[in-house]
Amino acid sequence: MKATLALLPLVFSASTLMASDGPGRADARPSILFAIADDWSWPHAGSYGDKVVRTPTFDRIATAGVLFTHAFCTTPSCTPSRGAILTGQTPHRLAEGGNLWSTLPKRFAVYPDILEAAGYVVGCTRKGWGPGNIEAGGRTRNPAGPRFKSFQAFLRTVPEDKPFCFWFGSTDPHRPYEKGSGREAGMKIDDVAVPPFLPDTPEVRSDILDYCVEVQRFDRQVGELLERLEAAGRTDNTIVVVTSDNGMPFPRAKTNLYDSGTRMPLAVQWPAKVKSGRRVDEFISFTDFAPTFLQAAGLKPPPETTGRSFLDVLAGEASAPRDRVYLERERHANSRPGNLSYPVRAIRTREFLYIRNLHPDRWPAGDPDVPEFGRRFGDIDDSPSKDLILTRRSDKQVAGFFQRACAKRPAEELYDLSRDPAQMANVAGFPDYANAKKKLRAELDRWMRGTGDPRAAGDDDRWDRYPYYGRSQKAKPVKK
Repeated sequence: MKATLALLPLVFSASTLMASDGPGRADARPSILFAIADDWSWPHAGSYGDKVVRTPTFDRIATAGVLFTHAFCTTPSCTPSRGAILTGQTPHRLAEGGNLWSTLPKRFAVYPDILEAAGYVVGCTRKGWGPGNIEAGGRTRNPAGPRFKSFQAFLRTVPEDKPFCFWFGSTDPHRPYEKGSGREAGMKIDDVAVPPFLPDTPEVRSDILDYCVEVQRFDRQVGELLERLEAAGRTDNTIVVVTSDNGMPFPRAKTNLYDSGTRMPLAVQWPAKVKSGRRVDEFISFTDFAPTFLQAAGLKPPPETTGRSFLDVLAGEASAPRDRVYLERERHANSRPGNLSYPVRAIRTREFLYIRNLHPDRWPAGDPDVPEFGRRFGDIDDSPSKDLILTRRSDKQVAGFFQRACAKRPAEELYDLSRDPAQMANVAGFPDYANAKKKLRAELDRWMRGTGDPRAAGDDDRWDRYPYYGRSQKAKPVKK
C-alpha cells in the first residue's frame, strides 16, 4: 500500500532531523545501530504478510518507525553489497570491491571512518564488510569498524555524552542449514508459500522452513540488541536500521537481479525524530544508507557518493521522486573456468524490470561443471532445493525451473510487473513492449555513463582479472 506523504502531519522537516548544534554538541547527534542479515529476502517478515516466519522484533521496529516496501540492494552478492552500503557508491565504482571475495581499496571512504573522525565511537561485530581480504586494500581493520565481541562490550566503551555508530552483522540465514530444523521447530510444511521461481515439492518446502528458522534467529538477535540499547538509555536518539545484504540462498534468488535476489526487508526507527507506524513505498537503494547517516550527523557525504539521503522520507516530507533503482553484478563465486564474471546491469521501476546480460554467452549461475572445484552451477549455494532442480531437470514438472535458474539468458530481459510481479515471463521480444524497452535501455545507458561504469564504454572485463581471495565457497559450520 502506497503511503501518501503529503497527507502526513509534518511536525518537523528533514533539516530538524540533522544535528543542528554541530559537532561541538555530540549529545545532540543521533547514534546509529545498523543490523544486517546475511541472505534474507523480502517479503519474509510478519510485517509484509508472511504467514510462516515469525519476526516480532522486526515488526516492532516497523511499527515504531517506518516500514519500507521497495528497498533494494545494489547487487545480490555479499561483498559488493556491503561495500556499496559503506561507501554510498554503486559497486562498479569500487574497482575490486565489485566482486565477491575481493578487497575494498582504502581510497574509497566509508561512513564509519567519516563518523569516527567527527567524534563518533565506532564498532562492529560478527560479519562486517566481506568476505574478502582487508589488508590487500591497504586497510588495517574491517571497513565496518573495529571489532568487538558483542554490542554489550562495545557499549561499555561509549561515553554517555558521545554518539556511536555500530554495525551488527549476523551470519543468518546464510547456508548451510540444519536439515529438518523448520519442522522440528513446529513449523508446518503445508503453510509454506513457495515462490513461483521454485518447484512446489516437499523438499523445497522443508528447505524454506529451515531458512525461516534462521531468519527467526536473526530476529531474536536484533531483539537482544534493542534490550541492550534500552538498558543503556539510548533508544530515543538512536537510528535503528534492520535489513539484509542480498536475497535468499535459493536458485534464481541470490546472485540474480530479479526481486528475489535484490528486494530487501527494511525497517527504520528513530523515536526522537521519526513518526511511528508508517508504511512507505518510495524506492531506497543501499547506496542511500551512507549519505543518510552522514546527513543525520550534520555532515556532508563525499562528492563521489552516488547514493541519496532518505532523511526526507523519514521526516515524511514530499521530495523528488524515488521511483527507480539501478542494479548490477559482476563476479560472485569462482564458478567458471578462468574465474570469469557474469556481468549484468539493470533498472527497476514501478512498472518494469529491464535487465541487460552483458555476456549472454556465459552461464548465469556458473558453468555446468568446473573440474578444478568439482562444482556445478557454482553461483547457486548448495542446498536441497538446488539438488532437486539439478537431479530432476529432465522431469517435465521441474525442467522449467532449471531453465530459469541455470540456462543461458538472452542479452535483454524485460518484465511487466503489473502482470508478472514474480518476473517469470520475459517480454523483451514482444512488439507491444518495444517502446518501453527502448526507453529503459536508454535510461540504463545514461546511468552507466553518468556513474563512470567501465562497461559503458565497451567490453571491459577488468573484474575477471581481479584476484579472488576465497576458495570455491567454503561451507560454514552448521549452527546448533
